[in-house]
Amino acid sequence: MPAYLVFIKEREHDAAAMADYAPKAGASLQGHAGKPLAYYGAIETLEGPEAKGAVIVEFPTMDEARAWYGSEAYQDARKHRFAGADYRVMLIDGMG
Repeated sequence: MPAYLVFIKEREHDAAAMADYAPKAGASLQGHAGKPLAYYGAIETLEGPEAKGAVIVEFPTMDEARAWYGSEAYQDARKHRFAGADYRVMLIDGMG
């Protein structure tokens, strides 16, 4: 059953840190079955607080999504995201 990691950027406070994050996060998908479905495209907020950006990555399973998120390569990238912006990140079980 597919799984989706959803990253919602609430506010950015260090553009340089985010510039470091982006290529590292993309490269960290090497060797993992993650497939980006949406990457900071136009957002129309219909309800709730306005997001500054969003990313959706599809994985074949929840376990594979967790394996990527916990990988050494992504953990190295993640520290730059933490320094650069405030996010909400959710792992959602899809429908098969």
